[in-house]
Amino acid sequence: MSSTPSSPPPPVLRRSLGVLDGVALAASSTAATTSIGIGMGAVASVVGPQAPALLLLAFLPVLGIAVAYARLNRSEPNCGSGYVWVGRSLGPWLGFLTGWVVLVASIVFCAYTSAVMGSTVLMLANKAGLHTVAGTVLDPASTGVSTAVGLVVLLALAAVTVTGLRAATRLQFWLLVFEYAVLLAFCGWALVSGDHAFSWSWFDPFAISDGTAFAQGMVLAVFFFWGWDAAFSVTEETRSAGDSARGGFIALFAMLGLFLFCSVAFQREMSLAELVRNGPQALPHLGAKLADEPWATLPLLALMFSAVASVQATLIPTARGLLAMGRDRTMGRVWTRVHPRYGTPATGTVIVLGVAAAIAVLAVALPRLSDMLLAAVNAIGLVVALYYGLTALACAVRFRTALREGPREALLAVVVPAASGLVLLGLGTYLAHSYLTMSDHFALSPDNGWFMFCLPAVIVLAGLVMAAVAKYVRRSPYFATGRGTDADALTLPMDRTAV
Repeated sequence: MSSTPSSPPPPVLRRSLGVLDGVALAASSTAATTSIGIGMGAVASVVGPQAPALLLLAFLPVLGIAVAYARLNRSEPNCGSGYVWVGRSLGPWLGFLTGWVVLVASIVFCAYTSAVMGSTVLMLANKAGLHTVAGTVLDPASTGVSTAVGLVVLLALAAVTVTGLRAATRLQFWLLVFEYAVLLAFCGWALVSGDHAFSWSWFDPFAISDGTAFAQGMVLAVFFFWGWDAAFSVTEETRSAGDSARGGFIALFAMLGLFLFCSVAFQREMSLAELVRNGPQALPHLGAKLADEPWATLPLLALMFSAVASVQATLIPTARGLLAMGRDRTMGRVWTRVHPRYGTPATGTVIVLGVAAAIAVLAVALPRLSDMLLAAVNAIGLVVALYYGLTALACAVRFRTALREGPREALLAVVVPAASGLVLLGLGTYLAHSYLTMSDHFALSPDNGWFMFCLPAVIVLAGLVMAAVAKYVRRSPYFATGRGTDADALTLPMDRTAV
């Protein structure tokens, strides 16, 4: 009797990462230099000089969220993270919505950060004396030109991300070393030599009298910290599940120190009006104020490297989140394809790149780069507050029996996550209501409340539609149990819907 040869095992994700890789990925995804370089002006335009106060205040619920992530990851390591955890604890509809808003926020981040990358390249070209090409003005403040250049860089980053995760994290590590050295050097210089006197009132959140400004500032500050959870997206490629939590916590505390240090330094060197006026070019402007060429170009290079590292670090967890959803059939089988040579979800990475590029092109409707960045950051901040809040509540619900296991367990497993989640969800709800009531018409402008509300609202509504497709068209088993597929189950039966 002839025997039928067995089929080769399916390709799987490779466990090759450690704590240092997790720190590099989390820090790169948080994109401290990018957040500082383009975000300080945005925060200053909303809350004035109280940026340090809000960064410190926003850290508290974010730390509570990190505690929830660590506890959930220890119980159930899965590259789907919040999508899996919320689905199991709060129900599959909220679980799918959590996974969806994470993915869309990440793709939008890649889209607008590609414009930041392009803008920095154009600024370097201007410094070299190149101001026009084939009749096109190389204007770093133009959304269209910056996006076109940034998409070329985005394509190169996708290639690096596909061909090897460990090589990608090593590249991010050395980019981080350079950008943090530059950031600390110039901000330290500004802290010492700045003309504007330091004031403890910068750390007083009660100096913000307007509730809407406070809520918007807090959401922006939460956005500054967003990205540390990328370390949990590669938990199935990490040698130990605990390494994911250690990498995330190390990156989170490092970001807090860096944000406070740099926010004070910026305000020591620049007036409030100057900081707001320079917007996304605030860090290169700081370099030009403090140093002559070629040293003045170093902050610009640091901003470019940060944007490059953060986009690459965002592509990594986004593709893996879609892999987790694909193997549950809440998304199509195409997302579960792991490259047989590189051991990465290559197909998903390429598709994410294409969607991000399409969104980046649509964003050209906002011609000024600063307006596009402010609108995108606000939208992402709101959906980040939503998915962080839901994940924290999922932790409190799953480990509610810890309330009977002593004060320490009750505090860490239930009270801190629940309080942190409710704070973020409350802030998001208040800000959404403020947006709805601050305008009486719609306009494509970050000053228009209806426009600012529509961006996150469309993301959430699209998520509910996709959840209905997953339940009623794909008939995903996830909606029957609320549980994600086991981490080793990377292949699925043939499904009629591919994407």
